[in-house]
Amino acid sequence: MSDERMTKPSLDRRRFGALLAGTLAASAVPGAVAPARAKAEDVRNADFDWVDVVRDRSVPARLYWPASGLPARPVPLIVFSHGLGQSRTGYRYLGRHWAANGYASLHVQHVGSDRTVWTGNPFEILDRLNDAANEREAIARAADLSFALDRILDTGQSAFAGSIDRGRIAAAGHSYGANTTLLIAGARVVRDGRPLDRRDARFKAGIVISAPPFYGERDLRSVLASVTIPTFHVTATEDEIQLPGRYSPVQDRLDVFEAVESPRKALAVFRGGSHSIFTDRPLTGGATLNPQVKQATAEGTLAFLDLALGGEEASLVAWSESWRSILAVAPSPFAIPPALHRQPARRVI
Repeated sequence: MSDERMTKPSLDRRRFGALLAGTLAASAVPGAVAPARAKAEDVRNADFDWVDVVRDRSVPARLYWPASGLPARPVPLIVFSHGLGQSRTGYRYLGRHWAANGYASLHVQHVGSDRTVWTGNPFEILDRLNDAANEREAIARAADLSFALDRILDTGQSAFAGSIDRGRIAAAGHSYGANTTLLIAGARVVRDGRPLDRRDARFKAGIVISAPPFYGERDLRSVLASVTIPTFHVTATEDEIQLPGRYSPVQDRLDVFEAVESPRKALAVFRGGSHSIFTDRPLTGGATLNPQVKQATAEGTLAFLDLALGGEEASLVAWSESWRSILAVAPSPFAIPPALHRQPARRVI
């Protein structure tokens, strides 16, 4: 592996600003070439309505599972955290693609910041948004992921426990869920002299899609200094967050990436595409670009996990080449410990 690949990745703010200026008009780029992929029909799913009695909190979840049933060899697992106002039924394109390609995918619903934010008295929506985004709920979301993982791995209650590879578990999330992923990966804030730490060492990699800033935190590097697992950061050149009382430009996504000190990180930036292009919305970003970004994101996350969980970099290199026409920034493989040089976590189809 070259010395260049061993160095810490970096994206200069001015260089990215110039890149944005030249690509904001490219909301859709036809002609992207994608590799062959498995059929999303090769998937089963099961819903769970768990309750964490210790916290008196409901934790609904949906599991996407390879259609082959319980395999002879354990499969890797991705635990997914949704964005503000979403639910366990969202981001189907990710869950189905991951399961069709040999991963189990557990989509957790966070009851304090799920789709109920948008229901009820419209004059109280700002209050509901503030409640959903408060620090208590942010910490509770991270605890939801750990609790859901406890349950799916419980050999006494889960039919899937014995078929999950406990050494290949990743956390993933979009928007608020990306913050949740970073918290479970080790991000922490200090309150009254005490760190609020939700790190769960069972998660070996993190997929961070459109991460907002940690609102109210002035020193982002200190918040993210403890994130040492491999992370894959995904965003787009028009990835702005606009909610009542909250605004976050795309630069925040880049600042989060830069603040993660570990060199085992990668960044993908799509040309065009809004913050919600990564949700199930079918038209945002345009009828051409929208399905391309979804397919590319689903495939790119697995290419990253081939590297992070299996030590195989060829998939990420091939993915960058396949989708180069819609990428403003393509990810590069990072250095990996020799112990991780083994077969990829999925079968290339």
